[in-house]
Amino acid sequence: MIPIDVLLAFLAASVLITIAPGPDNLMVLSVGISRGRAAGIGFGLGCALGCFTHTLWATLGIGAVVLASEATFTTLKMAGAAYLVYIGIMAWRYAGKLGVIKLDDGSAEPLGAHLRRGFIANVINPKVALFFIAFLPQFVDQSRGPVWIQMLLLGALFAALTVVIFGSLGWFAGSIGARLQRQPGLAVWLDRCAAVIFVGLALHLATAR
Repeated sequence: MIPIDVLLAFLAASVLITIAPGPDNLMVLSVGISRGRAAGIGFGLGCALGCFTHTLWATLGIGAVVLASEATFTTLKMAGAAYLVYIGIMAWRYAGKLGVIKLDDGSAEPLGAHLRRGFIANVINPKVALFFIAFLPQFVDQSRGPVWIQMLLLGALFAALTVVIFGSLGWFAGSIGARLQRQPGLAVWLDRCAAVIFVGLALHLATAR
């Protein structure tokens, strides 16, 4: 359905966009370094699932309708900013706890908890929704068949790329973090740096127009 030259151009652009420094990359790296490899991978996979959700919204036209309202855009961005602040507070509160947040029974948080955080942080970010609404249609041609099928396919490919790239970032960051946290006192500062990064990203999102 999609010509090979268009598909290759889309894949190249998607890879460049995904590896370029941005909020999602920064969050995955900070979580991986401060919380460990499993947390970084889980958070990255959550962000990737969020990207696929934005694809569905863009394909169905829901994203465009929602973001056409300034009030809705403001509500979404403030909710996203508040959630990032919450993650930052948790990182600061549990700074230095062996790289992971401990549950009441003393066990480490499961991978699903980090995946959920990454998913929520991505899916309630209206700037990501705007990106998909603007990006996917550039590679769609009505003469090739149903537009929604093309957008769904392209979005699925983009999400698959983010799984690989963000998963790799989480693994890499977690490997570095495991080494750094062996040094006494350093784990606390790693967590606090992660907390500052999340709060900074929250302020950036809250002031987005």
